[in-house]
Amino acid sequence: MCATCGCGEDAATVTLAGETHTHPHSHTHEHPHSHSHQAERQTITLEHRVLAKNDHLAEHNRQWLAERDILALNLTSSPGAGKTTLLERTIAEWDNRRPVAVIEGDQQTLLDAERIRATGCRAVQVNTGAGCHLDADMVGRALDALDPEPGTLLFIENVGNLVCPALFDLGERAMVVVISVTEGADKPLKYPHMFAAASLVVINKIDLLPYVHFDLDICAANARSVNPHVQTMPVSATTGQGIEPWLQWIAHSATTRI
Repeated sequence: MCATCGCGEDAATVTLAGETHTHPHSHTHEHPHSHSHQAERQTITLEHRVLAKNDHLAEHNRQWLAERDILALNLTSSPGAGKTTLLERTIAEWDNRRPVAVIEGDQQTLLDAERIRATGCRAVQVNTGAGCHLDADMVGRALDALDPEPGTLLFIENVGNLVCPALFDLGERAMVVVISVTEGADKPLKYPHMFAAASLVVINKIDLLPYVHFDLDICAANARSVNPHVQTMPVSATTGQGIEPWLQWIAHSATTRI
């Protein structure tokens, strides 16, 4: 059981480029915990250890990426916000400015990696099993399998979840949160930790604005209320509207510290 979020990690399976690796996490206890405050202290201590270990591995990833001039962006969202469609559009419009590679994170299936590979882009799939987020160790092993060339633009598409990925540094240059206009403008207020960790909020599916009740200005204000420095960018991954500013943001990020 994950100490930071409660997601199940027993027998989690990570699939990298067709290889399957099983990592059982069996936590047994030889004595009962009769005091709730004792269990709480142990949970907090374990959480700190888990995050400290992850941060150490993330720093290793970050150094590895920096040595190769690889720009890594961590894409997070709730399920169905359109991350994979945004990546497909981005790859199509990128025009070979840098090589592109993708690490796909999902609990099961190779569907998203197959969609990305269909664009001609290199991709590996990380399947987390019952886990609800990627961590730095998973990304490190995915980098070993993918072996992106120097100068690559690397997208890490995280598991669809607006809670746990905010806690886990992967070694990326920046976190990008993708939300869609079908989700509601109050998302930043409901999930403040995720939006506080983001450098950019991409508001996707703006082609649906005539059919839903969504206010772009209110959403942007809500995002800034939890993160005064965050940028917001309306796009439609389906129609291509707003994609050019997104591509310019990526290109700028490759030459500056975010």
